[in-house]
Amino acid sequence: MAFLWIFLLLLGFVLLVKGADFFVDGAAGIAEKLHVSTFIIGLTVVALGTSAPEAAVSVIGGIKASMGDITGTQVIMGNVLGSNMLNILLILGISALVTKLPVEKSSRYIEIPFLIVISFIFLLLGDLGGGFAWYDGLILVILYALFMAYTIIMAKRTKQTALLEQGAADATAIAVAPPREGFKGFVDKTKSKYSQLKSKVWFLILITVAGLAMVVGGAQLVVDSAQSIAEDLLHIPTDIVALTVVAFGTSLPELVTSVSAARKGDVGLATGNIIGSNIANILLIAGLGFISSGGVGAPFDIASLADGYVSVLAAVLLLGFSFFNGNKLGKAAGITMLLVLFGYYTYRICAACGVCPMIQIPTLF
Repeated sequence: MAFLWIFLLLLGFVLLVKGADFFVDGAAGIAEKLHVSTFIIGLTVVALGTSAPEAAVSVIGGIKASMGDITGTQVIMGNVLGSNMLNILLILGISALVTKLPVEKSSRYIEIPFLIVISFIFLLLGDLGGGFAWYDGLILVILYALFMAYTIIMAKRTKQTALLEQGAADATAIAVAPPREGFKGFVDKTKSKYSQLKSKVWFLILITVAGLAMVVGGAQLVVDSAQSIAEDLLHIPTDIVALTVVAFGTSLPELVTSVSAARKGDVGLATGNIIGSNIANILLIAGLGFISSGGVGAPFDIASLADGYVSVLAAVLLLGFSFFNGNKLGKAAGITMLLVLFGYYTYRICAACGVCPMIQIPTLF
């Protein structure tokens, strides 16, 4: 059985990596056709698409909680807060090591501060009554609807001026190498045909949908297999599995999509994807999970409060670094983010295993 889970784990990674390539190509192409910046596409379409695993995990966790399985609420909290930490500290950290990530002016003054504010609102709602009720989830979902309305208005205002540089880049002639024979020649022809098809709207939609399906399906395979290996074979506690394995697994779509986008030069998709995903996690994903829990709700303990503070710290670090180095996230930002993540996860795992005590963070109320 262990070999089967390992095989599914590897298969999931393959689907993730290849699906991310298709997804980024399709999303960037659609953005160009619509004359909308790749940042806006990343903030909305890509963010919602890559957040699908988190949504599925949170809703299922809420339903389990409503049926009396308390581990369902642990999965919601660990999934949302863990994913937000990983999205910024791990994914943007790695992406910043791959290439410098410019942070747009609207992100520095609107989206990232908004992420910090709603993260505090999340902590306040959870700490106020020692947990979340279904109506707290409704408040979060309504806030997300307002954010999406703002994003749509912003997209309409910037539509006419976006992506002129990309149109010029597409018109630039590319040196054609001499044709090769055999298998290499077949690969060259396939790549050439793929590039030609990317000018077709129907093909861009096809690879976007197919890529998203591969990313979400691959992530689910990774989550299920890794969770089974961790819980059944290694006997790791549920809250730690939620904070690490589940959070990392559900963040894999953001990871592979952002790194792939950064590698391809679509840095707007890389940053927009992460910021949009974190906003969606706090408001939409957590909100849907709490609503699904019905009258049971979700408890908010000291460990969740600590995770919440670190997720806020991650957003503050992102905001701080975005004002330096020409408003770009560089290697210094990437290394700092990765070190913070490594330090906190080491502490949380050690505290859960009894190696060190859990710091008693004072509650807000």
